Amino acid sequence: MASKQKILAISGLITGSLVWGLVWYPYRALDEAGVSGVLAAFISYTFALLAGLFFTGPVWRELRHAGWWGIALMVSAGGANVGYVLAVLNGEVMRVLLLFYLAPLWTVILSRWLLGEKLNHYGYAVVALSLMGAFTMLWQQDHGLPIPQNNAEWMALGAGMCFAWLNVTVRRTQHLSVNFKAASVWLGTVGLTAPVLFYIGGVSAQIQSIAIETWLQLALVGLVLGATSFVVQYGVTHLPANQAIVLLLSELVFAAIAAFLLAGEEMTLREYVGAVLIISASLMSGKVYSK
Repeated sequence: MASKQKILAISGLITGSLVWGLVWYPYRALDEAGVSGVLAAFISYTFALLAGLFFTGPVWRELRHAGWWGIALMVSAGGANVGYVLAVLNGEVMRVLLLFYLAPLWTVILSRWLLGEKLNHYGYAVVALSLMGAFTMLWQQDHGLPIPQNNAEWMALGAGMCFAWLNVTVRRTQHLSVNFKAASVWLGTVGLTAPVLFYIGGVSAQIQSIAIETWLQLALVGLVLGATSFVVQYGVTHLPANQAIVLLLSELVFAAIAAFLLAGEEMTLREYVGAVLIISASLMSGKVYSK
């Protein structure tokens, strides 16, 4: 691999991790400005979609070749993004992220079920470490079973499952271009939030009350997320999976620092132990399949 290409790939993944480690903050600011999480996701990803299509070109031509797997790609991407946004708006940032990062556990299970991929001892270690980490982090003596304690944590868990489904679907759709897969992230999020907004109602009044500076914030978030989709796809494409996951895990570091400085959130010792177990499982996730 050329050194320039490798540097660009590494820079892309670190940039993506930085953006996703910090993006919860502008979404919280938008929520305080009167733009709900679902509406903020819809508008920001619409901006990402419109801007991104200038670079991806007519990706809709691939829809006829995508089939049901292409639809699964969009739905899983939309579920992961919307669930993540709603979770970080209402929950503790690090607990939300750690529950989201149980995704390797679900990826192992779905890959075995849908792709027929056989596990090696690393795969079973991922399952064990992920479950131990989740139990350690979620255990509350007063609540009994180690399960998510509020809606935000359930959303984070669901978003991680959707992200795992997305990972499996990306591997299954090798016939689709990187541009189509990037556009699927935006299309899926917009497509998922639109009917939710229609069901909730009162969206027109909420949109009309959005100030000019808030529209600029929404556009900026959308453009940043759109650019992030490209740089992360580039990094994942040009780096081995075991190197990519290490760089992507830096999101947790960025988020922990930001959560402490911007939201005054601190983790307990039990949550740190759970985090170490979950991160260890993620680090092993690139080696879980037998040759």
